Amino acid sequence: MLHAIGFTDDDLARPLIGVGHSWIETMPCNWNHRELAGRVKAGVRAAGATPMEFNTIAISDGVTMGTEGMKASLVSREVIADSIELVARGHSFDGLVLIVGCDKTIPAAAMALCRLDIPGVALYSGTIEPGHHAGRDLTVQDVFEAVGAFNAGRIDAAELRAVEASACPGAGACGGQFTANTMSCALEFLGLSPGGGNAVPAVHPDKPRVAEATGRLAARLVADGVTPRSIVTRDALENAITSFAATGGSTNAVLHLLAIASEAGVELTIDDFDVVCARTPILADLRPGGRFVATDLFAAGGLGVLMRRLLDIGLLHGDAMTVDSRTIAGIAAAASETPGQEVIRPSDRPLKPHGGVAVLRGNLAPEGCVAKLAGNDRAEHRGPARVFDGEEAAFAAVRDGVIHPGEVVVIRFEGPVGGPGMREMLAVTGAIVGAGLSDSVALVTDGRFSGATHGFMCAHVAPEAALGGPIAAVRDGDMVHIDVDSRRIEVELAHEEIDARMADWTAPEPPYRSGVFAKYASTVGSASLGAVT
Repeated sequence: MLHAIGFTDDDLARPLIGVGHSWIETMPCNWNHRELAGRVKAGVRAAGATPMEFNTIAISDGVTMGTEGMKASLVSREVIADSIELVARGHSFDGLVLIVGCDKTIPAAAMALCRLDIPGVALYSGTIEPGHHAGRDLTVQDVFEAVGAFNAGRIDAAELRAVEASACPGAGACGGQFTANTMSCALEFLGLSPGGGNAVPAVHPDKPRVAEATGRLAARLVADGVTPRSIVTRDALENAITSFAATGGSTNAVLHLLAIASEAGVELTIDDFDVVCARTPILADLRPGGRFVATDLFAAGGLGVLMRRLLDIGLLHGDAMTVDSRTIAGIAAAASETPGQEVIRPSDRPLKPHGGVAVLRGNLAPEGCVAKLAGNDRAEHRGPARVFDGEEAAFAAVRDGVIHPGEVVVIRFEGPVGGPGMREMLAVTGAIVGAGLSDSVALVTDGRFSGATHGFMCAHVAPEAALGGPIAAVRDGDMVHIDVDSRRIEVELAHEEIDARMADWTAPEPPYRSGVFAKYASTVGSASLGAVT
């Protein structure tokens, strides 16, 4: 059968390396995957092995945001990891190169590599260039915030259309330190991606060369017997969390790194993120909380410069190995910083003294929740709850101007089971920013946030409402108190009152009774454990 499609006896006598990617015509994020796969295959052949190309799916968070389709996003992480595993096991590959792009493809690839534990490497296809309009750089974040500004009457329809038309100029994943770039950085610090390779932007002329070198690298990993679980150690995972903290990255990294650790058999808890973030300053001045985008980070000298800063203040395990045979310290030593760059701050002049999230607990989130701190200077908020059973109702309230300063917007039944799929709330958070309310309201949800979200926000509330978590007991007007310094999130109700309300509570009917969403809802675990199935 393999002779029938052109493979020779010589081809089949060599190591077989699967080259997996998620080219799809539904987004710019993965648009260059087929081109890069060709270059990876050339590198594999040049190194004396035989590539076999295969593909998997992808769901765009940005395109589906604010719609029912967004429920597919986190579900796709499991489907992608499972599909890679099936192809690799089914066809007995000796090694893998996985080309990743949009948000869920990156952790899914790392999960599959750790699950299979055959020699392999993940290569990020690269960030998009920033768009330009009215003399400023744009990302997809600006589009969602422009929607909010339009609904609030702060800009007109022509300006909204102009922002929308200009924000995304070509191939590549979203340009701020949103989920794709956060996880791309994490994979370099984790050691599953070649040092410096992920940071090269999607349309940069060096990207094909990086892809070809990655193909050669995969063949060497097979020859040397280097497997992912030898790379993904506890130290490597702490390095990855540190990268997320130091760049003010997406809260989705908490879910994804917990899931990767689970597949690698390494113990990691949600509290480990709090510990690492508390000791790690934000050094990269990146959107959504900062000024720059991922292409600027690359131009400044790349992640090696950030590694060197973090090593200088003792926050990385420098002896952790990576797939390209170098240690983290070795990659840092080889980095070349661009003179005068402003993207990566000196370690003694951080943007913030602590990383981008804190883990809070209390009677509203007994298993924990994740508070986003990057791009926000508040540490405490107390206000009356405005409760919404689903994202659409909350968005409509913001759009219609009925959310008031001081309130706490509570969005529930958006968790892993309740959604199902744990939608991101960027449509709502973008509308809050666009309406000029980001400095005066807080938001609490059992759903997720986009990496583009900024403001005083708490997500991943666990247990979730659909499973009878206390967030299901909250009513309009209940006072909610969020205190980051004490790591507490409370609804100001007596335990007896919460118990009485929950005694009368009935679990909602599942929104899906068949198909992939029903299957996911029946098998997925808590967000506090990474929402793994």
